[in-house]
Amino acid sequence: MTVESGASPRAGSGRAGSLLDVALAGQVRLTHDCGGSGACTTCHVVVRGGWENLSRMGADEEDRLDLASGLTARSRLACQAVVRGDVVVEIPA
Repeated sequence: MTVESGASPRAGSGRAGSLLDVALAGQVRLTHDCGGSGACTTCHVVVRGGWENLSRMGADEEDRLDLASGLTARSRLACQAVVRGDVVVEIPA
């Protein structure tokens, strides 16, 4: 999915402009049991490229990720990671 800079579509889930918000607006299916509030790990993704183009990870997200299945050094919660440039993510099965 490609999103033009400054023109992020909004689905109203997660932080504004987050991976979850942009994915849902683009009709990409991404589970988010807590509604995008960062209270679960169902929107866990693995960043394969563009890590530097995401917002910094907060302590709450870091703590929550400890509970994610398939956690990697490049894991993020899609609802919390705001996109600021090109990013490639994998949605774990």
